[in-house]
Amino acid sequence: MAVLPIRIMGDPVLHAPASPVEEITDDVRQLVNDMFETMDAAPGVGLAAPQVGVGLRIYTYNYSDDDGQPWRGVIINPELWMHPIEPGEPDPDEESEGCLSFPGERFPLRRSERALVTGIDLDGAPVRVEVDGWRARIMQHEFDHLDGVLYIDRLDDGDWKIVQKIARKRGWGRPGQAWMPGVDDIDA
Repeated sequence: MAVLPIRIMGDPVLHAPASPVEEITDDVRQLVNDMFETMDAAPGVGLAAPQVGVGLRIYTYNYSDDDGQPWRGVIINPELWMHPIEPGEPDPDEESEGCLSFPGERFPLRRSERALVTGIDLDGAPVRVEVDGWRARIMQHEFDHLDGVLYIDRLDDGDWKIVQKIARKRGWGRPGQAWMPGVDDIDA
């Protein structure tokens, strides 16, 4: 297994829809193992294949609720269903999220409180994940990556302007930008 560099906003693979996985090969298995290692090293609660430069519809997730119970897995070729999003402004304390592809920043974003994701696992077995709260947020965030959408793309105009200033200051927003978990000093 290996820790892979994480692409930063502006890299074309992050802004294009990912392709379905046609066959679960040894290369796909290795990619998933590397994604888990990279996600853990970052550390992150989710990681989509485009974030490590691979345009395939795969994401991993890892989260522990207040009860400390681990929730970890991989979904290949996921499909997402969500409950309607509640209208209103997001609560900056309760609804802020960050992204390993725009590291070190958090912005409030309203997401659906409930989600259902189906797909397959590394053995080709069906996966069905029905979640709410932060787990639903993770599923929606990672699924967005597979459609070429970063959470910062969903922000309101005021926050979007702040994102653009940060990106300019850090030299992001162009192809080839990445950071290496465990090596680069980036507060993800």
